[in-house]
Amino acid sequence: MDFEKYIPHKCKKALTINLDPTIYGTFAEIGAGQETVRHFFRAGGASGTIAKAMSAYDKDFSDAIYGKEVKNRYVTQNRLRKMLRYEVSLIEERISRDSNPGRKYFSYANTVTTINFDKTVKGHGWVGIRFQVKENEDYNEIVIHVKFKENDATLQQETLGNLGVNLIYGAYNYYDNPRRLIESLYDEVSTDNLEIDMIDFSGPAFAYVDNRLMSLQLVKNNMTDAVIFNSQGNNMLPADILYKKNIFAVRGSFRPVTKVNIDMLRNGMDMFLKDAICTQEETEILIEITISNLRADGDIDERDFLDRVDVLGKLGYTVIISNFSEYYRLIDYFSHYTNGDIGVTMGVNNMLMVFDEKYYKDLSGGILEAFGKFFRNGMRVYLYPYKDPETHELLDSSNLKVEENLKELYKYFKHNNRIVDITNYNPEFLEIYSREILRKIACNIGGWENQVPEGVAEMIKERGMFGFKNELSLKQFS
Repeated sequence: MDFEKYIPHKCKKALTINLDPTIYGTFAEIGAGQETVRHFFRAGGASGTIAKAMSAYDKDFSDAIYGKEVKNRYVTQNRLRKMLRYEVSLIEERISRDSNPGRKYFSYANTVTTINFDKTVKGHGWVGIRFQVKENEDYNEIVIHVKFKENDATLQQETLGNLGVNLIYGAYNYYDNPRRLIESLYDEVSTDNLEIDMIDFSGPAFAYVDNRLMSLQLVKNNMTDAVIFNSQGNNMLPADILYKKNIFAVRGSFRPVTKVNIDMLRNGMDMFLKDAICTQEETEILIEITISNLRADGDIDERDFLDRVDVLGKLGYTVIISNFSEYYRLIDYFSHYTNGDIGVTMGVNNMLMVFDEKYYKDLSGGILEAFGKFFRNGMRVYLYPYKDPETHELLDSSNLKVEENLKELYKYFKHNNRIVDITNYNPEFLEIYSREILRKIACNIGGWENQVPEGVAEMIKERGMFGFKNELSLKQFS
């Protein structure tokens, strides 16, 4: 009988690592037991792989090893990276390279909190590995943030252990294929049990990796609902930037970003700041692009994706990529992080979609349930007008045509100032259409340059974005 097929995949992975004489390192796990290293001990052959395994549970003892944390927060990315680097430094200090030729050192660490006794907080944590691909090469790091979904601490610990095995195995076997590495993190781990909402690759083995594309994989593969990165392109933990903040968001394709988008954002934001009686420093401003928008033309074009976010980054905006096709899901997501004011700005066409019942067929409460989540806690919509290119009719909240059975509901939200018109718009921008700009860019037709924000046209031309063919490209095609 072939017994090997009955051996759990995690055991095979742990044994493979243990039997590699070149891999050697330490495990430091805080908050959920030594669940990862347990698999390596049980697999056998661990004596040549595991230098040390530890759990510094007591905060005073942990501080004595890794140093104190700001505001005594221990489940943080900063704490995890301190652990990884400290443990590697100890290996380098105590184990002679001359006596151990060919060895590739690593440190694996996690700092997590599992579900609380009252089951009101399900738990989260940071997991990472610092490792070498070659013995004399600089170290690489993979750092991820996880959110537990299971309602039992023991199950969460088991899930964490499986994830740790997958991460260590993936680091050594898939470092040259980060997409495969990300997918492998869920071997014998269900997305129903664990969410990964941030991942960061660094080091020489990942010099070619764009972490924004890795974030995109998380949403694309349903490992999380949304990812956020700042204008410098750095991955951000949603909880870190949204917690207790006021939030103002605008959704669009931004292909490319136009003066209409910026006019909508700035005027809507000015109104929001007055209504919420807050400052811009107290507010997180987000540009949202949905996965469905990125897939509008079929498979996701990663070059097109980077073109969009690079331009938005140049303009200084923070970007959120989500799988929230419906607006109410976006607002519901924000509400998990903050009790602050939330506002969104949108055009007339998007508002008509919000009031289209076909998008809420999967909800037991239908459109009323969706609106309960959408217009929660005083959330306001700032509506940008639309000028029909054929009739030249100007559409705003006063003449928006919703379905007959929804008219009274629409009037209710408008009467209570939950839907507010943006009146301080620039009339000249109403005849700017992004699809027409995109067509001109792709066909190398001039005249679009003054319809995008300052500096954007130069960036598009210089880098050949959105299908633009610069002089070098035109010579190659001629």
